[in-house]
Amino acid sequence: MTAALALCSLLHYAHAQTSDAPEATEAHPFSSPDDIVAALRAQFRISAGDSLKIAQAVLTEANRYSMSPILLLSVMAVESGFDPHAVSAIGARGLMQILPAAHPHAFASVKELDDPAVNIRIGSSILRDCLDASGGDVNAALWRYSGGGKGYARRVVVHMQRFSLLLRTQKG
Repeated sequence: MTAALALCSLLHYAHAQTSDAPEATEAHPFSSPDDIVAALRAQFRISAGDSLKIAQAVLTEANRYSMSPILLLSVMAVESGFDPHAVSAIGARGLMQILPAAHPHAFASVKELDDPAVNIRIGSSILRDCLDASGGDVNAALWRYSGGGKGYARRVVVHMQRFSLLLRTQKG
């Protein structure tokens, strides 16, 4: 978990109240949608069009909720393997595996959760709430987000490390 603490210490978690809140002063590890598209295509073999939709939504929501795009991408990697149509055995849906019964106020129709932008917006909001409720403790927030999943935070951290390495390789 030392690696988790080191990576998470690089993340900025100041809470943004609205979508027009000022961006965090810290530079995001992914500076453009192209960086995320390249990472998704290389790591997960996602089409260019689908990667671009995900990249744009990730950057929008990372800015809105003042969190690292790498954290959001890593949660999606663990939750759905970037399958926007993933449905779990208990009915969680989409990229960030939103459980409709737990968040019925967040969308008009369950089918909306298959839309990457909607799913990432809702999932980012939930993750932000988990971070706030955990006082910024990323491991505790991930435990809350996953519903107490054993080893979940560790799996997210592994993906964070992979995305960080991939980014350094792309930039180098």
